[in-house]
Amino acid sequence: MPAAPASAPVMSRRAVAVVSGRVQGVGYRWFVRGRAEGAGVSGSATNRPDGRVEVVLEGAEDAVAAVLGVLDGPDAPGAVTRVDVRDEPARGVRTFTTG
Repeated sequence: MPAAPASAPVMSRRAVAVVSGRVQGVGYRWFVRGRAEGAGVSGSATNRPDGRVEVVLEGAEDAVAAVLGVLDGPDAPGAVTRVDVRDEPARGVRTFTTG
């Protein structure tokens, strides 16, 4: 009987998204935290002084992509007008915080 193929290593991705629109004071950070934790993604959601929210997501590539996909989705609270995303080297973050 042939050996089972080795599973591919899970690639880790770190994405930083800056979310614009009416996203402060509407529960947006808590929405992101719930979606991220549900997908097994670590990181943070932080209010910025300019009225935007910075979202850092770190985890499996597909899970991070799934969370990025809901940042401006119909279930997102407030009114998202723009999401700018950049990738950074993963740092091994293991929790999700809001600030």
